[in-house]
Amino acid sequence: MVHVINRFQRPSEKIVNRFRGIGTATVHEASGRKGYIDCAIRPIAKGVRICGPAFTVQCHPRDNLMLHKALERAQPGDIIVASVGGYYEAGYWGGLMATSAMGRKLGGLAIDGCVRDSEEMIRMGFPVFCRGYCILGTAKSSLGLINHPTLFGGAIVNPGDIILGDDDGMVVVARTECEDVLAKSLARVDAEERKAVQLASGVSSVEFNQLGKIFDFLGLREE
Repeated sequence: MVHVINRFQRPSEKIVNRFRGIGTATVHEASGRKGYIDCAIRPIAKGVRICGPAFTVQCHPRDNLMLHKALERAQPGDIIVASVGGYYEAGYWGGLMATSAMGRKLGGLAIDGCVRDSEEMIRMGFPVFCRGYCILGTAKSSLGLINHPTLFGGAIVNPGDIILGDDDGMVVVARTECEDVLAKSLARVDAEERKAVQLASGVSSVEFNQLGKIFDFLGLREE
């Protein structure tokens, strides 16, 4: 078995940049409600965002050896997307690894597990999405997989898929669908801006969304 796959297709920088600034909820709806990632994986601090191609890592429980290999192989802008075998009582990533990642101009870390040195990473501005925090250290003794399809927060993430995260949560967009999802996301942003104008004028959401027929069908009664 090949443990590390170094060559894979990434979306163009232009497409990645156009996704920046679009909310994850908008992208999720525009994609047909695909790519949802478990909401327990949260940004390390309010306002932290990530957007970039996924560089996937599968670690053994309480072992971060493959994260160090990922730091060596990932390219500028990549988001390291790591699973840890469902074992959360360990801090798989810390301040020194974040320092290395920033020096190599990586786009951030998304880990379905815990990290440590959180205050240090917040101060340095390295974007992290994680399940929580744990001070327990890890071993460096087990081989895992890099850039294989990875189950991450309930979603299958392939290397080169676009990973987005903001205060509302995370979503993954398949690389092969990113152009279509981007177009639909931008159209949804425009539609929501027009809707906001009408709602601000006093139009109710029931009227705007034509929900009266649904209430009638369900037999809503008011006094």
